[in-house]
Amino acid sequence: MKFGLFGGATARRGDETPDSQGYGGLIDLVQEADGLGYHSVFLVEHHFTGAGQVSATLNLLTYLAAKTERIRLGTAVTVLPWHDPVLLAEQAATLDLLSRGRLDFGIGKGYRDVEFASFRIPKEEALARYEESLALMVKAWTSDERFDHDGKYWRYSGIVVEPPVLQKPHPPLWTGAGTDESIARVAESGLNVLFDQFATFGRTAERLGVWRASCARAGRRFDPMQVALARAVVITDGAREYEAAVAARERRTAGMVGAYGALPGQDPTQPESYADAGRASDALIGDPDDVLRRLRELRAMGFEYVLMLLPDDVQALRRFAREIMPELQGESASAA
Repeated sequence: MKFGLFGGATARRGDETPDSQGYGGLIDLVQEADGLGYHSVFLVEHHFTGAGQVSATLNLLTYLAAKTERIRLGTAVTVLPWHDPVLLAEQAATLDLLSRGRLDFGIGKGYRDVEFASFRIPKEEALARYEESLALMVKAWTSDERFDHDGKYWRYSGIVVEPPVLQKPHPPLWTGAGTDESIARVAESGLNVLFDQFATFGRTAERLGVWRASCARAGRRFDPMQVALARAVVITDGAREYEAAVAARERRTAGMVGAYGALPGQDPTQPESYADAGRASDALIGDPDDVLRRLRELRAMGFEYVLMLLPDDVQALRRFAREIMPELQGESASAA
């Protein structure tokens, strides 16, 4: 199995943010993860929350590219309707070039009402904007000749995107999916898929089954490294630490539901896995044997790539690398 990281940093206006939650702490964690053999880090993009979440994700990843050597650098996700697609294509290409081909470009259409309202973009335009933007960016990355674009939302004349991307034909494209219908669409599109951190193990297994079947129908080979599953992972010692970790997880997810009522799952058109947000059964919490057992359950389903929610400190990152990763990287899926 391979393991990456998922999350972001916080830097609030007017606060002296603790380093473990600020940009400095994130940078330290990612540098440490690079040395410990973690495969990737995927960072979020959010706007206008008042909570200081990461907004300029590509800027932060470009800085991390200069601070690391091997770890892949991903967005989870860049919300295409917010951005000029040509400027975004140029920024992503620059990061791909400077990182020597380590960019994983995760994209989405957005879901938070506050962001649509603040950008003054009607939410009902999200899908159409996303689709036009994605097609334009792919063309910009793969075209060596100047071209015009006269779309519904964007118009350009005589453009050629520079610099060229290093990965060919372009950086791997990832997107989230939760419903059976959206999973099937992603499989047919050729993009890689990101599964969220909240779904139960049962629903997670169902999703992977839908992905496999959809790939087969589309004539696409199933590659487990094109499926990334996000999970919260906390290694604990003893009952007291376990109960504290479960309570912290429940507070975190319940707080997200309270703060962003439009979380997927609160809206019937969105993935249903968030409907039970606030429970800790989706997370991998326990002593090393418990965490290994649950990871082996995921591997038995067919998952080989897990994105851990960013831990609170470097020691947790090191402990997972020392006590968990070697066990799973040194055994076959059939053994698991």
